[in-house]
This record gives sequence, structure tokens and C-alpha cells, in this order.
Amino acid sequence: MPPLTGEWLDALQGEFKKPYYKSLFQTVNEEYKRKMVFPPADDIFNAFHFTPLSQVKVVILGQDPYHNRGQAHGLCFSVKRGVDIPPSLVNIYKELHDDLGCYMPNNGYLEKWARQGVLMLNTVLTVRAHQANSHRNLGWEEFTDAAIRVLNEQEQPIVYILWGRPAQSKKKMLSNPNHYILEAPHPSPYSAGLGFFGSRPFSQTNAFLESKGLAPIDWQIENI
Repeated sequence: MPPLTGEWLDALQGEFKKPYYKSLFQTVNEEYKRKMVFPPADDIFNAFHFTPLSQVKVVILGQDPYHNRGQAHGLCFSVKRGVDIPPSLVNIYKELHDDLGCYMPNNGYLEKWARQGVLMLNTVLTVRAHQANSHRNLGWEEFTDAAIRVLNEQEQPIVYILWGRPAQSKKKMLSNPNHYILEAPHPSPYSAGLGFFGSRPFSQTNAFLESKGLAPIDWQIENI
């Protein structure tokens, strides 16, 4: 796996010395050698690379990466350019249209959000091809929990967008009174109609950021 760098390395370097991470590193390296694993190894830590710790204004938590070829690139819910937009992201775009009037783009590449301070973090960072949750319980959850604890300690205002029960299970780790938590059902077609649609997370996020004197997120993903 490629190294973590910058501010996140400083914040998380203690994790790399722990037994669980050594086991995780060995297991995932073997998986990349023997199996087809996503995202590409160089993209595993893209959420951290694209959004330095000091710049985090919003956290969106996903579960594990997309498991079909060419989709995952290290940001939750995002897919590479030229790849069909997955159903959950289609629903995110529908809510974004209803909430802020953004048009439906022709791609699902969300790096623009990450570069503005939206940390798009899966709780598990790798997956075996065509096998959802296949890298669950290898140790990634402990690593990303450590990242969530670091975020909880930050003084700057942060919005946490928790979609679905797995993301909402992290709420107990979020105790900082400077931060703001938004919860809704997952945008999956199986649950979006149970309260995700109409939850208006994007306008609520921007209203909170602006109330703290911070620039809002430009949520519009442009066509390519």
C-alpha cells in the first residue's frame, strides 16, 4: 500500500505501529498480489490526500469501495470519469437538485467536493472485486475510527453527514460541540424513499458553514 502523507500522516502515524495495522498491511498486500482488489493501490488514501486535515469542513462517511472494475478511486460514493453513475449517487444528485437546484451532471467524479474540504471517507478502504464487504473486519475499521477520533478533536467547525445505519453508528464518537451532525437514511434505492429524499443535507451544511464564517461548498459537479 502507498504511504499516507502530510497532515494526516502526522495525525495517524501512531496507528501504523500497532499490531492490527501490521496485520492489515500484510493481508491487503497479499490480496493485491493474488486477487483483483479495488481501488488501485495508489488510490487507497485519496480521501486523505485530497482533503488535508486542517481543511476538513464536511465529512461524508461511506462503507466500502465500489467493487466493479473501474469504479472506485478512493472517495466514497464517487466513481472515475467515464463510468456509469451508480444508483446511490444518482439519488444523491436528485436530492442535490431538489435541495439547491443543481443540474444532474453526466459523471460521478466527486473530486471537486474533496478539494473544497469534504472528506469522503469509506470506513473500509479496499474491497475484492465483485465481493461487497469482502475486506470488512481486516482492520480498516480500526484505522478509520482513529481518523474519526482525530476529526472529533479538531477546533474548526465540521459537518458530519451520516447516511444509513453503519455511518450513524459512528455518532457516538462525535462529541465536539463545535461540530454539527446531519443524519438521514442511506441514498441507496432500497432506502432513499424512507427519508433521504427531502432531507436537504446540502443546504443545511452550507447554512451551518456560513453561520461560522466559512465559505459554503459549491456542490455542483460540472459536465465533462
